[in-house]
Amino acid sequence: MSSMSTPRRSGVQLHITSLPEGRLGDSARAFVDWLAEAGQSVWQVLPLSVPDEHGSPYKSPSAFACSPALLEHPAAPVTQEEIAAFTAREAYWVPSWTRFGGDVADQVRFEREWGDLRRYAAERGVEVMGDVPIYVAPEGADEKHWPGFFRDDAVAGVPPDAYAATGQLWGNPLYRWDVLAADEYRWWVERLRRTFSLFDLVRLDHFRGFAAYWAVPAGDATAMNGVWETGPGRALFDAATDSLGALPVLAEDLGDIDQPVHDLRDALGYPGMAVLQFGFDPGSGDNTHDPVNLREHQVVYTGTHDNDTTVGWWDTLPAERRTLAEAAGVDPADPSWSLIALAWSSPCELAMTQAQDLLSLGTEARMNQPGLEGGWRWRMEPGTLTPALAARLREATQDAGRAG
Repeated sequence: MSSMSTPRRSGVQLHITSLPEGRLGDSARAFVDWLAEAGQSVWQVLPLSVPDEHGSPYKSPSAFACSPALLEHPAAPVTQEEIAAFTAREAYWVPSWTRFGGDVADQVRFEREWGDLRRYAAERGVEVMGDVPIYVAPEGADEKHWPGFFRDDAVAGVPPDAYAATGQLWGNPLYRWDVLAADEYRWWVERLRRTFSLFDLVRLDHFRGFAAYWAVPAGDATAMNGVWETGPGRALFDAATDSLGALPVLAEDLGDIDQPVHDLRDALGYPGMAVLQFGFDPGSGDNTHDPVNLREHQVVYTGTHDNDTTVGWWDTLPAERRTLAEAAGVDPADPSWSLIALAWSSPCELAMTQAQDLLSLGTEARMNQPGLEGGWRWRMEPGTLTPALAARLREATQDAGRAG
């Protein structure tokens, strides 16, 4: 990931809806200013896509359209010339969105406002990392416009894991990878083209699904009866690279991971993820999330939007794991900032934390709990990211030898 080369860097994850205003505008620019003051060079957001009825941007009715609910000025005038120019630039997918009832003028407004924010961030040395959900919503614009690209006999999910005893039944339509391959993965290439026009860096959600994915029979009530099926592998990424050039991608390689997933990630040269909350596991010497196993070509997180906050995690951590965490440097009196310090001092080229951990918030500030509906509602109170917190994070960043 070329943008993640030296120097070692750090950043903060905070979705647009979690800003005090819950949208683009003054609080977004103020957050960029705060990041720059705190010596941070990466702002990671969740997908900018239109969310589902629960607020999740990972089950969007369009893989291409951005959410007008994030606009600072939703009624700003848009000319026919702007609409025509946008439609010409985005000719591959705009018909799918308008056919679904979407408004191109909203997309023009979003491009205008987001472009302004990106420039504002770039001027202050802050890159924006986005997120590409692997799947789309059932009966959304993509499935309706390109029905041949999606299966109707099985849906997406993951097998039983630490999050859910019966697995997670996501219900998203699965891809017909053979049909997409015959089209030289054009849909995916165009999706990534759109994505890289919005972000400097991109996290590829559920990367393991490109190696093999869990296919659950349509109509099942749980994900228990799913089976592993082979994904497209590197062919998709080779097609994208041929069209778009080198892809500044982070592989979200969490969950039920096997060697073929590692092999695909390494063959493509993408960094993977480590989450410190998954470390400190007794009897698991090969745990990739353990601080002693962290590598340079990796991105380390205190926790992600799918995890509890660090304070919430610490409050429910079993005694045996607490002992290991304390031995590694986690301070029971200040678990959030000591875990941040542990991430920042790692060899990983990029270290990230949630804004909630900077504020030492508990479970009440958790963004999402996989396998359960709801969530996605946490919003930061105005003025909570203070100059004192910025100074503290800048000092921690400099002490760890990261740019700051």
